[in-house]
Parts: sequence; C-alpha cells; structure tokens
Amino acid sequence: MRTLRILLAASGAVMFFVAARAADVPGSKDHPVISRYSGSEILKYETKDFDSFSLPTGQVRDRRSGASSSQALEGRITRIHYRAPEGRSALEVFRNYEQSLKAGGFTSLYQCENQACGNDFSYALNPPSIMHFSGKDQKYLAARLSRPTGDVYVSVYTTAAYGVGGANKNRVFTLLDVVEVKPMQTGQVVVDANAMAREIAASGRVALYGIYFDSGKADVKPESQDALVEIAKLMKQDAALKLLVVGHTDTAGAFDYNIDLSRRRAQSVVQALVSGHGVDGTRLKPWGVGYAAPVASNRAEDGRAKNRRVELVAW
Repeated sequence: MRTLRILLAASGAVMFFVAARAADVPGSKDHPVISRYSGSEILKYETKDFDSFSLPTGQVRDRRSGASSSQALEGRITRIHYRAPEGRSALEVFRNYEQSLKAGGFTSLYQCENQACGNDFSYALNPPSIMHFSGKDQKYLAARLSRPTGDVYVSVYTTAAYGVGGANKNRVFTLLDVVEVKPMQTGQVVVDANAMAREIAASGRVALYGIYFDSGKADVKPESQDALVEIAKLMKQDAALKLLVVGHTDTAGAFDYNIDLSRRRAQSVVQALVSGHGVDGTRLKPWGVGYAAPVASNRAEDGRAKNRRVELVAW
C-alpha cells in the first residue's frame, strides 16, 4: 500500500503524511493521534471536552439490542466522518487504518468485517453515525493505546455507499472516534459537610475525590483545602462522630507498595485535619487498603481515577 506513510511520534501518536485535501467542513481538523486516509475530506466534525462514550466490542444482532458487549468510557471525545477519494475500496481504507494503529502501539480490543459485525452495526455506534449504508461491506476496529497521561481509545468504522446516487455513489466512508480518557475537571462541585453527613447516615461511609496527591506521593496538595474544611465542619456538627480515614489507590505498582502509600496518605489527611483545622485526633483513625477495594475496573484510566480516593467510614 502506498497511500499512507506513517510517522510515529514520541508520544505514541499515529500520523499520516497526506496529500492535498478536498474541502473540509469549516472548523474541522484531523486528530493529532491518528489522521485521515490520504485525500479524504471531512464531512462532519464533533468534539466534546468531557462526555461519556459507549465503545462497541461485540457483534450487533439488531439496532434495538445494540452490541453484545461494549465498554463505557469517559473523557475527551472527537468524532470525524471522512469520505475517501473515488476509486478506493472499503478494505483498502480500513487496512491502512488497521496497520497504522498497530504500528503506533495500539492494542486491538475487537475487530469485525462485513456480516460478522452483525446487522445494523452502524446503528449501534453511540451516538449514532450518519452512515447507514451497506452492511455487506463494512469493517470495524476498536483499539486502545496506554499512555501515562491517560489511555486513548480509537474506533474505526468503514463502509461503502452502494445503492445510492449522486456524489456518494460507490464512495467509501470512515467514521473515526477518538476517546482520550481523563478525569473530569475537578473542584467544580464540592461535597459539603451536610452531604457527607447524609451519605454516612445512609451507608456508613462516603467517598471523596476532592483530596489530591501527586502520583506516588503522600503529601496532601493545597487544592484539597475545600474538602478538608468540609470534613472539619462535619466533625464539629456531630461531636460524637468518629471516622476511619481510609486511603485507596489504583493498581499501579506492587500490592505492598500501594498498601503503604494508601496508609501514608490517610495519615497525611488526619494530620492536616488535626494541625490545620483543629479536629480532635482521637476521633480519627487512618488506614489504607491499597487497591483491595475498587469501585471500578482498573483496566482503563477512567476506572483507575475512580479508585483513587479517600473514604470516611463511621465507627
């Protein structure tokens, strides 16, 4: 194949050197992780800084049932609809994307072609695609790239427009979805003392995501002050309340390392409350469980972000 040449950047990005492009919709551009098939044009372009996304990872039986399996993601989402140059086959376009993702270090999560994808596969894409053409000539690939800054998921759906007229007749279309998994912008909503009290009364515990640490460190970061203030208010409102302050981590690192790190983080929170907010230290007990009590899968960054937390447990 001579259509694409690949540049592998240090960041793991996959970029194609492309020829002059046809007219793209205003404001659109290729994604820096993976570009277009040479000579393609952008028909539709959408980005969201943070949203949910369902990544199909299984066959589709029908448009109502959707994919037999999928992966729930959260992060920055980019969706681009491309139309390939005339005379290209869906297989040629798809194989270029497939080879380039592999060369860029992506791991395949699911792949299918033609009827093996199932009926109405394009309707299973969430949000739905504008491309509903031939299920007899469709290709799909979902892949993941692990990065220290957060995993990147890419799905490529390529199909041919048989049976239509006009400019789209026999043309090949590609839907490219890129999800850059990252924690949402924090500090926009603070869990106040009253909300903590209600959650503890209902379940005996409350999970907090407003206490921050640098990776591998146990020092409480300054941006944690809002959460610490609310914990101190909670303790003052209920003089009988005693709390376990429990540190939780993701699975990065050995088990014993994470047990120790989570304990040291819990101790730092207790120290900050006692020394900086006047809380009676006898009412607080620090503890750490490492990654022994996850609330989400540690296989993706969005799940790991949910597992990195501090919990207050009444005792």
